[in-house]
Amino acid sequence: MHTLKYITGGKALTGAAAGSGGPDGGASKALILLHGRGGSADDILSLADALPVKGFALFAPQAEGHSWYPYSFLSPLQENEPWLSSALDVVKQLVTVVGEKGIAPENTFFTGFSQGACLMLEFLARNAGRYGGAAAFTGGLIGDRIYPHHYHGDFHQTPVFIGTGNPDPHVPVQRVHETTKLLKEMNAKVTEIVYPGMGHTITGEEIREAGRVAFNVS
Repeated sequence: MHTLKYITGGKALTGAAAGSGGPDGGASKALILLHGRGGSADDILSLADALPVKGFALFAPQAEGHSWYPYSFLSPLQENEPWLSSALDVVKQLVTVVGEKGIAPENTFFTGFSQGACLMLEFLARNAGRYGGAAAFTGGLIGDRIYPHHYHGDFHQTPVFIGTGNPDPHVPVQRVHETTKLLKEMNAKVTEIVYPGMGHTITGEEIREAGRVAFNVS
């Protein structure tokens, strides 16, 4: 199973100023980055270089075997257990670590690509609340179908960006639409953009939109 192993980057969390942006320059915001299948914490941490997160503390967990769960995110949930529950627990533990370092939930941001985007969305929907923002680069809620009874809480208008290509070899656009619908029903402020023919990648246009939507950069 997964254990919490993560790397950090960005601005340091410094003593009493962590979470307050105090005079010693401690970070007041944190970004959790989730890598995709076959990726690594180092890979996804480099995505922050392209995002408008200067001044953020960065946290990127590492999946055991470079995969958060073994099969497609569209497989029946039980087929991806116990790895899926273990992965969700790693994210929960990391959110707790970030909170213990002085960063409030409303100053905690999330991003992920592909399998990491799916895991991010699944975690957030199961733990809805007011977060800083979230950017999902090609992902959707996990399971052979949407299971609404798994999802609880109110996002209080947390801004969420979901970008995807169509067609995408791994993430059907219909699941993206279903994910957007459910998050909106949970009071998230979702911006979904479908890019025809984009392929399974992250583009500069997506990054700009994610910055505008999820990180409040005009």
